[in-house]
Amino acid sequence: MYISRNIPLKGANGRPFLLDFCCQSTKPSATVCFVHGFKGFKDWGIWDAIARYFAEADFLFVKFNLSHNGTTVERPSHFDDLEAFGNNNYTKEITDIDAVLEWLYNSPRELTFIDQMPSSLFYIGHSRGGGLGVVKTATDSRVTGLITWAAVSRLDYAWRKEGFIEQWKDKGVYHVLNGRTKQQMPLYYQLYEDFKAAGRSYETAFAATHLQQPVLILHGTNDPAVPEQAAYELRAWLGANAQIQWIKDANHVFGGSHPYFKKELPPHAQILVQNSITFIQEVLSTC
Repeated sequence: MYISRNIPLKGANGRPFLLDFCCQSTKPSATVCFVHGFKGFKDWGIWDAIARYFAEADFLFVKFNLSHNGTTVERPSHFDDLEAFGNNNYTKEITDIDAVLEWLYNSPRELTFIDQMPSSLFYIGHSRGGGLGVVKTATDSRVTGLITWAAVSRLDYAWRKEGFIEQWKDKGVYHVLNGRTKQQMPLYYQLYEDFKAAGRSYETAFAATHLQQPVLILHGTNDPAVPEQAAYELRAWLGANAQIQWIKDANHVFGGSHPYFKKELPPHAQILVQNSITFIQEVLSTC
């Protein structure tokens, strides 16, 4: 098994972030690029175990910290930079994803053990990372297929209460509680300004109508964070390109927790991974 952790890259505004990869074969059949969600990070809970499952299925699995997710290169599993977190936005996240794709396609020295880089690339996004994946995949032909895990259906999901935007603008910031760390995490008004400046580009409903690649939507039926309605909305907007697969009784993190020290995944996460792998294999068989 080839595993490399904490490879430094430069993302939005030149801010450094860290990337991991896991691969078992010198001739992987595809690259899987995993993007974490809101208040997420690459080393959370079950993500390492999931990386190994994908590697054993003959894929190159890549995961990384978005540059402004609040972690630092010194402590990539801790939210030590809440100012960066507050100044994150979707343009910065897409810039980070592009930096990862450029790294992959420029024959990085860390991947010289691979005889030939795979031509197929699949985007997997959890929660907000899944919603962002709809936007990114719709405009990037390098992405062969998209898989969403417990994805939000729109990127402005948290701002829709009447009067919320006006209060946010007036105060310049609002805070969200991290239930695990108990930190009050700031979100500056620039996030909304960035979203609006993009016009329809960051509207998932609009992006979905332009997305041509196959999509698998995976969602738990007991998700307390993102309702089932989000999966139905994505499926409706994506049309014939997409399918939903429900994981009965699964929560937002598919049975995972942080920290997580077992090599074997929780039962719901095993279903999540196997369904994802099967989807990728089916798409590759038609390429």
